[in-house]
Amino acid sequence: MKKSSPYSIDRNLLGRSIEAGPLEDPWNEPLEEVFLLTEAIANTPDQPEYAEISFEQGLPVALNGQTLSPVNLVSQLNDLAGKHGVGRIDMIENRLVGIKSREIYEAPALLVLIQAHRDLESLTLTADVTHYKRGIEETYSQLVYNGLWYSPLKAALDAFVQQTQARVSGTVRIKLFKGTALTVGRKSVNSLYTPDLATYGSDDKFDHKAAEGFIYVWGLPTRVWSQKVRG
Repeated sequence: MKKSSPYSIDRNLLGRSIEAGPLEDPWNEPLEEVFLLTEAIANTPDQPEYAEISFEQGLPVALNGQTLSPVNLVSQLNDLAGKHGVGRIDMIENRLVGIKSREIYEAPALLVLIQAHRDLESLTLTADVTHYKRGIEETYSQLVYNGLWYSPLKAALDAFVQQTQARVSGTVRIKLFKGTALTVGRKSVNSLYTPDLATYGSDDKFDHKAAEGFIYVWGLPTRVWSQKVRG
């Protein structure tokens, strides 16, 4: 904070955080003056642009076919996504000491990377691992937010994350337009997507007769419960 600005601003490679001043009233809309990395929607291009992000074992390694270092990839993706107004967050945080804080963030590259990475996981991981990992992510983020980077729990979660990422390699295509980042394509040599099982056409290889027995067994506990409750 300084005399020329009422805001408290922090910045690093992943983005900016802005607080204080008029933002301390959670009803006040942030003025455009607080933003630096992201364009206002009114100023964004009228044509969409695409970002193809390639991952190897969960780590982003290339942008639009060009292999980049992590720093350069994040930097370039910040510029690309920010130009289209992607990456703004306005939220109320719960600090460790119990105080609520209103924070404005700009993190164009980080938000796009999280979205692309999760989409690639949905293609390459089994359903149970994908669903369970979402809870792990919440715990992991809280540990980092609360400054427990070197805790034994965080180290244990690192082992889980490393194991799950072994097959998370591939490319995700993101469409950037007017403040939105929409996943429109994904591919991976480790894809678990099976076209002849997923198709609705005549090439369908799924045995639909097998579903009848599955539905009966799957619904049995609920059916028994209903009969007992309703008499």
